[in-house]
Amino acid sequence: MAGHLAIRTVGIVGAGQMGMGIALTAASRAALPVKVFDKSSQQIEGGLKLVASLLAKDVHKGRISTDESKDVHSRISVVSALDKLKDCDLVVEAAAENLLVKQSIFSALSQICAPSSVLATNTSSISITKIAASVARPEMVVGLHFFNPVPVMKLVELIAGLQTSPSTLSRAQSFAEACGKEVTQSADVPGFVSNALLMPFLNEAIMCLEKGVATKEDIDKTLRLGMAHPMGPLQLADFIGLDTCLAIQQTLHRETGDDKYRPSVLLGRMVDAGWVGRKAGKGFYEY
Repeated sequence: MAGHLAIRTVGIVGAGQMGMGIALTAASRAALPVKVFDKSSQQIEGGLKLVASLLAKDVHKGRISTDESKDVHSRISVVSALDKLKDCDLVVEAAAENLLVKQSIFSALSQICAPSSVLATNTSSISITKIAASVARPEMVVGLHFFNPVPVMKLVELIAGLQTSPSTLSRAQSFAEACGKEVTQSADVPGFVSNALLMPFLNEAIMCLEKGVATKEDIDKTLRLGMAHPMGPLQLADFIGLDTCLAIQQTLHRETGDDKYRPSVLLGRMVDAGWVGRKAGKGFYEY
């Protein structure tokens, strides 16, 4: 990331599990100062606790020293307003998987940040082109799809919208690589590569449970032991968040018009009940 277009300061919008995971990875692996904004003080508090616990775990396991942990911690700061991100060379939005929410954030960022700032979205399914259309400089918008948990997962999916410039794409890739990630590139299609494949698989597993084909335990055990998956599809859906899975399925279904992406009725009912997975303490399993 050399030269005048280097990424020297990173901004994060959204202090949830993904946002704080990206913040921690940028601060630890890329050794960059990171500013985090979230309008929810509760979300900020929870995010900072998550960072502290992950760093403490790394110290306990001997991966880093106490001094290194303090250095990483010192690179992460919380800011009280979106306009405090104005000096960031790259801002990653990690807010709710909702087009209107993202367009509102990007519209504001495009007025706040310098013309050379890269504006990246961590969306897992929403069109980069649509998000970019809401800003004054759409060529600066790019998709940087990190995977959960960010500090552990090795992949970042890089997505260019129709308007994304080659320079923006290159700088975003350099940042992801500086964070220690492997990068794959996808066209701006619903779900990109990852969720266009993953979500129908998870949805089919939920439909198997809905139809009584097998118990949740046997569905997950079949995929773990029979296909060597590290976790079963229902457990994975809980880990991702059933509300997130539903939002992505709805986007895929709406954008393609293909019924293979229709969310299962049970998935919708689970979200209605607030049983959205691990983060809620209950999903297909209890936590």
